[in-house]
Amino acid sequence: MNYVSTRGVDHGLDFGAILLAGLARDGGLFVPESWPVLDLRAFERFAGGTYADVALEVMWPYVDGSSFDSDELGSIVADAYSTFDDPDVVPLRDLGDGLYLAELFHGPTLAFKDIALQLVGRLFDAELARRGQRVTIVGATSGDTGSAAIEACRDREAIDIFILHPEGRVSDVQRRQMTTVDAPNVHNIAIAGTFDDCQDLVKALFADTDFRDRRNLSAVNSINWARVMAQIVYYVRCAAQLGGGTQPVSFAVPTGNFGNVFAGYAAQRMGTPISQFIIGSNRNDILTRFLESGTMAMAGVKPTLSPAMDIQVSSNFERLLFELCNRDGARVAELMTEFRGERQFSVTADQLALLREHWDGACIDDDQTKKVIAATYEHYRVIVDPHTAVGLGAAQARRRDDGVPVVCLATAQPAKFPDAVEAAIGVRPALPDRLRNLLERDERFDSLPNDLAAVRDHIEGVLG
Repeated sequence: MNYVSTRGVDHGLDFGAILLAGLARDGGLFVPESWPVLDLRAFERFAGGTYADVALEVMWPYVDGSSFDSDELGSIVADAYSTFDDPDVVPLRDLGDGLYLAELFHGPTLAFKDIALQLVGRLFDAELARRGQRVTIVGATSGDTGSAAIEACRDREAIDIFILHPEGRVSDVQRRQMTTVDAPNVHNIAIAGTFDDCQDLVKALFADTDFRDRRNLSAVNSINWARVMAQIVYYVRCAAQLGGGTQPVSFAVPTGNFGNVFAGYAAQRMGTPISQFIIGSNRNDILTRFLESGTMAMAGVKPTLSPAMDIQVSSNFERLLFELCNRDGARVAELMTEFRGERQFSVTADQLALLREHWDGACIDDDQTKKVIAATYEHYRVIVDPHTAVGLGAAQARRRDDGVPVVCLATAQPAKFPDAVEAAIGVRPALPDRLRNLLERDERFDSLPNDLAAVRDHIEGVLG
């Protein structure tokens, strides 16, 4: 398998190359040159297989042809998922009436990002050791990616990692999961701005080719294809468990940067019978508005109870746009330039109609989020975090067919957002024992302005 950039210039790279590159040099995102297809017998195996076995089979076509062989990938996959506190890795919880929760938060940092990043950190180690190289990982986080990336990369000899987060716009637990990690290769930066500002700074650092090459920059947030690849697995496995690969399944996904739900699209392209994607947005509803109008238009970012979704530029949507444009990279580049300049772009009526065949969206504001948390606790005795509540609320609002099971992705352990949960149900969820003293640990981070030169100079100064 080789890869091509969504902007059409970079192409012909294998998995090892795009793993370390993260972002394409033309500014685009890497996608596979073609979509592998799973057969019905594979789904029959997946229904009863272990998570690691399913992951190896689903991901292997994307890795095939690179420096990794299947035995090495299998060993890395098994090691990555041995860190999860549930033997099923992603257990499915049946809420009744065809509604399910896929619990994605059983990894080390209690969020769905662990499912990809526990794998990606080990893939980096193996590829860097083969090449005898060192990389500087630079990433932006709206809350959960940062701690998962740090946990995956801490104390690794060939990696320095710098994570930018929007100062004052992540929960205390999310921030401290990043800033209390005592590892010499981990560096946290609080930016005076929004997540979109952090994301723009990271993209600008990659666009500075001299700095990028000198510091051998790489990325582990969802612009890195390896992240998306790892997330395809739970869509395939959930569908196999519920429908055996022959019956349709729908998914409701609380969505910010679009990487998680794009992995579902990739699973659908691989032959997974997914009949509907339901995007759950909070007040920062750029994606819901796009599905209604066909126009992607930026607005101001508003803080909410679900801060990981406080985003107005959903970077991974560019991957879906590439598919909507029949893989015309030049056209995608034009639209993304228009988006940056005019703060909006529109797709054609035909493209929007094609999208609406399988996609719906709903905006769930903070009041509705609290009501969903309360109702879920009252009806099912299940506590959910605000992001998961957004997905559940969207599922209830936009489910098309009651006869088709809908899987809501439960993206974070509720203890990561104790204030919001307690305000909704009067119960304060407790952190696991290993994190019980998190709020008393010493923090280490630097505060910087929303300024490219300041961030670049800071990184240069730390690296020496």
